[in-house]
Amino acid sequence: MNYQKVYGITGPVSTAGPTAAENKLNDELIQELKKEGSFESEQETANRIKVLKILQELAQEFVYRVSKKKNMSDGMARDAGGKIFTFGSYRLGVHGPGSDIDTLVVVPKHVMREDFFTVLDEILRSRPELEEIAPVPDAFVPIIKIKFSGISIDLICAKLDLAQIPQSLTLSDKNLLRNLDEKDLRALNGTRVTDEILELVPKPIVFRIALRAIKLWANRRAIYANVFGFPGGVAWAMLVARICQLYPNATSAVILNRFFKILSEWKWPQPVVLKPIEDGPLQVRVWNPKIYAQDRSHRMPVITPAYPSMCATHNITESTKRVILQELENGISITNDIFSNKKTWSDLFTKHNFFYKYKFYLTVMASTRGTDEENLKWSGMVESKVRLLVLKLEALPGIKLAHPFIKPFEAAFAYSNETESKEILDNYGSFKTEEQLSKYKRITEENSQDTKDEKKCYITTMYIGLDVNVEEKKEKIDIHVPCNEFFNLCRNFNEEYQNSDIYSLIIKYVKQYDLPSEVYEPGETRPVKKKSKRRKQDKSAEFTKKAKSEAPSGTSQGSSIAEATQA
Repeated sequence: MNYQKVYGITGPVSTAGPTAAENKLNDELIQELKKEGSFESEQETANRIKVLKILQELAQEFVYRVSKKKNMSDGMARDAGGKIFTFGSYRLGVHGPGSDIDTLVVVPKHVMREDFFTVLDEILRSRPELEEIAPVPDAFVPIIKIKFSGISIDLICAKLDLAQIPQSLTLSDKNLLRNLDEKDLRALNGTRVTDEILELVPKPIVFRIALRAIKLWANRRAIYANVFGFPGGVAWAMLVARICQLYPNATSAVILNRFFKILSEWKWPQPVVLKPIEDGPLQVRVWNPKIYAQDRSHRMPVITPAYPSMCATHNITESTKRVILQELENGISITNDIFSNKKTWSDLFTKHNFFYKYKFYLTVMASTRGTDEENLKWSGMVESKVRLLVLKLEALPGIKLAHPFIKPFEAAFAYSNETESKEILDNYGSFKTEEQLSKYKRITEENSQDTKDEKKCYITTMYIGLDVNVEEKKEKIDIHVPCNEFFNLCRNFNEEYQNSDIYSLIIKYVKQYDLPSEVYEPGETRPVKKKSKRRKQDKSAEFTKKAKSEAPSGTSQGSSIAEATQA
């Protein structure tokens, strides 16, 4: 009797192997992924391996230096070890050209988090391969972002309650999590989750090809960004892994079709889990909607397999859930057509239409008149809070959907005085005034060295598409209150951000035809204002602007929307 291991919490839906037609479609899928640039070159792969080898040496040097400072003998300091682990797309084997490497540095108990941001920081800065470095010690998971030999690396650190970290160490034993603080637990979670996912899929090669396709699709359709309320890389990986468990002998092509079908029909908020949720040795929260109200509020829960299990999709809002489900429905239709030879795989990967989709958009502009590092911190913090603005907006009667775009747009201009920086901020972000910016020097990678002594105004813009209910014409939607609340939330996050000479936040609405040119790629046709025959009769077919609200610490612009009709 043929025994087949059962993966996941239920038996498979089908154990059928591939047909000749499915194999052919699978080969076409791999060819399309190659054409789309999903795979990196052998040279790039070799460079990554080389960089990780150097980082391993630097991790050991880091632990050695800290150990010597603690008066350990030379032998003990060397034996203290230190080891790097990768996680995320690189560890899963689905990284593409130019993608970053998520890297964890595991250190023994006498090495402190402050040492990571002082001693290791100093070691990294002394290396000729280092091109960029940005430490973020107060992040949810403290991190040092670097560019090293042309590769972007996110470095995080975790301390175990062990005197030595040998090269043979693995992180699978949950007893290693004893006596750790929350930040160390969070740092270890990435590697532990990634390793478990790979253990829980029947055929890692099938999983990897299917996941590459889903990552490409989710990026193209603009539904890949944990920070903005969409699934991130780990969540998409777990969703693909669950479908692989249900069809253990299927090709990646079949997995994709079943992925769209099963997940669009899924009875959310029933969770997607890859194995039974485990208990463990710690007094920590494990995802459990029966106990925790917060867990019951998760709209599309996807649960990590490694103890302590958490929900990887807690950021999903009502609006982003609707957008995701719509895209899954489209995915069924397209893959069905691919399987009946009416369409090809390239049709699955067509670009989103976000900047053509809505009549009204909200722009959130975080600007910094200061250093690049100040800009990264301020814009990163505002970016991490945009989801909360989406929650406030979608709760308003009259707003059917508040759809955040997944990528911020970055710009920087050189300026001489406050009048110029004000003019830049007033005119940026609108098609009708962007011509006014042509007299200012735009900072690019090419000229950044030549402009290093000039004052710079950095602008990071995030977009939220608004689907407004057009039924009751007289009703006005006042977005002033949520915008002001969001403005104050960001300003008050940190005392430093209350300095309006450096940091400003501008929130304003823009109509589709007035979106700035930067949101459209070369060759794309920008939308034009439609002439309305009903305009004279229907004065309510406009957003009506409320007075600009000037907080003493900066600028926030709220608006009220008169109910939009088909103008």
